[in-house]
Amino acid sequence: MPKPRPFILLLIATTACVANAVAGEVPLPQEPAQQEAPPASFPGEWQLLHASIGVSAMHMQVLPGDFVLMFDRTDTGPSNISLAAMAPCAATADGGADCTAHSVLLDIRSNVLHPYPLATNPWCSSGALLPNGTLLQTGGFSNGDRVAHLFSPATGWVELPSFLAARRWYATDMILPDGRVLVLGGRRQFNFEFFPRDAAAAAAAAPALTFFPFLDETTELDAKDNLYPFLHLLPDGTVFVFANDRAVVFDPYNRAPLRRLPAVPGGVPRNYPSSGSSVLLPLCPGAPERAEVLVCGGAPRGAYHLALRNATFVPADRTCARIAPTDRDPAWAIEEMPMARVMGDMVLLPTGDVLIVNGAAAGTAGWELGRGPVTRPVLYRPDAELGARLEALAASGTPRMYHSLEAFLPPYMDARLDGARPRVLAAPGEVGYGLAAAVRFEVPAAAAGEVRVAAVAPAFATHSFGMNQRVVELAVGRVARLDVGVYEAEVAAPPTPGVAPPGYYMWFVVHAGVPSSAAWVRMRPLGPG
Repeated sequence: MPKPRPFILLLIATTACVANAVAGEVPLPQEPAQQEAPPASFPGEWQLLHASIGVSAMHMQVLPGDFVLMFDRTDTGPSNISLAAMAPCAATADGGADCTAHSVLLDIRSNVLHPYPLATNPWCSSGALLPNGTLLQTGGFSNGDRVAHLFSPATGWVELPSFLAARRWYATDMILPDGRVLVLGGRRQFNFEFFPRDAAAAAAAAPALTFFPFLDETTELDAKDNLYPFLHLLPDGTVFVFANDRAVVFDPYNRAPLRRLPAVPGGVPRNYPSSGSSVLLPLCPGAPERAEVLVCGGAPRGAYHLALRNATFVPADRTCARIAPTDRDPAWAIEEMPMARVMGDMVLLPTGDVLIVNGAAAGTAGWELGRGPVTRPVLYRPDAELGARLEALAASGTPRMYHSLEAFLPPYMDARLDGARPRVLAAPGEVGYGLAAAVRFEVPAAAAGEVRVAAVAPAFATHSFGMNQRVVELAVGRVARLDVGVYEAEVAAPPTPGVAPPGYYMWFVVHAGVPSSAAWVRMRPLGPG
């Protein structure tokens, strides 16, 4: 039985981790008094979980079993948390030994931290959760730039030396429908490769890279403004790639671009170091082939140069741009946030809304060039009318910038809503594409109302982007009442691996606008595995 989680979100100034989702809609058998969605009077709440976790949380990944892995670069000296007594120390450049941990695992249920040794440098790297639940981490800096790592709580870090065909620093990883990982870009790398390698690449002494000219076209002198490109898998298996102020869609299997999308009006760069953020909005069961992408924030062109060379910190951008790349004639719709934001994070919530959080009001990312911490998150409601989608929430009492950690409870965590909060009693451990599955849950007898069920893929979060963050609504069929307050919903698993790539998802029940804790469910890959 899934246990309640002590918090919903981990939030840091350049990364965010999420454990939530949304889905299909069916009325439950009615019992008295349906409770409404969270009242606007509760704007969320901030909580400090640890005074110090010992490392800077530059990179984060939620893992199956309710863990969060956090790790930092290894080349700036000892961290503030020691390794376990029997753990091996890492050699330092001056011939010494570093016996501190540069990665920690947080047990969400107990709030206990566990240090793990990490030797090669993963500074500004990328990652993805593999279909078997193991984290793949790729690249980094110096002795880590061609290294891949595998991580699980049981094994710790397993290093794959010189695995990468190119140096990867500020690249992006994305899970494909066949379970492989696309590794794209990085500083001065206008190309991509795959994990695991295909047969030809595995046999080659020097695996060939596939040139990706779009990254060459979007790079700028010094500032780049196309690092950590935003990658989103579209339901037809093609890939949306956003860099600088524009996007393309390409076919990773034929290794060819398919079409260019219009540039975002205004010409504001939105990738590192002019860091905005982006999400793929929740996919709906009624139209699983249609996808929309949201990109918010950034910094005006030239802001990085002005900050670095002149100590002039230009106000950040305050716009969001939204597009449906699967439409026949896609076009960007522009709207304004309540405040400007660079280095923000976007997190998909169980209600289907988007939390925009963290960041700075001026300057850019990189080298402490941000100014004016933005302490108030913003809630974005995708289904509201244009102009009425954005609402400011509670401010943090502690201004935070780089890699600073705090938990945020969104409005649906209001204690007054506990009478409507569902609890998952049973869910499948694994399910195949398009198959029916049963989710059993309970709600207070006096609070039965509408129910939604959905799956969310946990993100690898760093530098304002949650790689592979994804919410898929599940079609809900028959809902049977088994006992007072106890129900079983028949749901349809995602129809294809283009809609939901294979691997672990968190399934949530959302009742009357109030989400449950999650149950981990694995989408079984097609074929062996």
